[in-house]
Amino acid sequence: MTRAWGELGAWIRRAGPRRQDLGLTLLVQLAVTMPFVVPRSAELPPADWPSYALTTLGVLPLVWRRRAPVTVLVAILAAGGVYNLAGDGPGQPLPYAGLIAFYTVALQCTARVRLTVGGLTVLTVVLSVYWNTGTARELLFTFFVSGAAYALGRLQHTRQAYTAALLDRAAQLERANRIEAEQAAARERARIAREMHDILSHAVSIMIVQAEAGPVAVRRAPERAEAAFEAISETGRDAMAQLRTMLGVLRTDEAAPRTPQPGIGELAGLLERVRGSGPEVLYERTGSVRALPAALEATVHRVVQEALTNVVKHSGASAVAVRLEYGERELTVTVTDDGRGPGTGADAGAGTGPDATSLPRARPGGHGLIGIRERAAAHGGTARTGPGPDGTGFEVRVVLVTSGAEVGK
Repeated sequence: MTRAWGELGAWIRRAGPRRQDLGLTLLVQLAVTMPFVVPRSAELPPADWPSYALTTLGVLPLVWRRRAPVTVLVAILAAGGVYNLAGDGPGQPLPYAGLIAFYTVALQCTARVRLTVGGLTVLTVVLSVYWNTGTARELLFTFFVSGAAYALGRLQHTRQAYTAALLDRAAQLERANRIEAEQAAARERARIAREMHDILSHAVSIMIVQAEAGPVAVRRAPERAEAAFEAISETGRDAMAQLRTMLGVLRTDEAAPRTPQPGIGELAGLLERVRGSGPEVLYERTGSVRALPAALEATVHRVVQEALTNVVKHSGASAVAVRLEYGERELTVTVTDDGRGPGTGADAGAGTGPDATSLPRARPGGHGLIGIRERAAAHGGTARTGPGPDGTGFEVRVVLVTSGAEVGK
């Protein structure tokens, strides 16, 4: 039974306001018709067609009750007054049309209109009862049913306002979720772009250096040429493996293999490949060496990778030092070379922090040092680029917060 009523309510809601009002008018017309078809007592005059037509005129305005509620109420009350004064037809158990019109006024109209209509309705009820029976019983009953219709209208108004507020809130949440999803997608695209830049820039730089040195080594030191070609092959395979890992999350195949992002443990292989391209690489870890979160270790790897890529591509350095200093709450990554010092590049302003310099050494249009800055900021840290400690060479110094509770402080 409950399901049947639910389906009926859903069907009525789907019908739309116009059809709903038309159906309600027909239902009220059916109700007011009943006294005309039920046999009357012999001492009462028979029901006639003019009385029935006048009753119908008092119901028909309900079709437009949503468009002009006050006008419809006045028309219904006027038709009822004419029926009581001029007609001799059967009476109605309840003023159905008038109650529905009064309910609609309470539902849709402003407080000022409701107050005015309420006063006129009270006056109309008093006069109607006076001309009909003149009893206090009928007066109280009419006031009761009219007050009930008004209260139901106000309750329905409150319910509709609450429902509208919920729908508006749901729409706002949906918009906020959509915006958040778009922002998350943009952040993910930026992250993938940074990862691809780091991987490809490093790999291609190493491969170019080795490839350029290969022909010279073939003539002068064939064994070094073989090592150069092996370094090119190894660098290419490593880049492919990292790209496959990074882009694997974009695949829809759930069975696609997953491998972790390279971390501090993979720095040894990275440094070995850089050694094969020419410069001497020193690697040192100091302080309370410990395991760090995977995301932080991946950031350290990418920072060192990008810094070494710039060394290979731009510095002409013969030696580079990579140092990880483990503090209580932070990790300091320093990459220093003895090559050409800082010059003007497109990454100007990549340094952050009050003591950061804005003298990055990068090719025009490059984004490497900007990526280092963004990675540092993501972990609540800072990035500084500029001359080495003795004023020569180039140094990248990144401080990363290792405690999640300290990020953002």
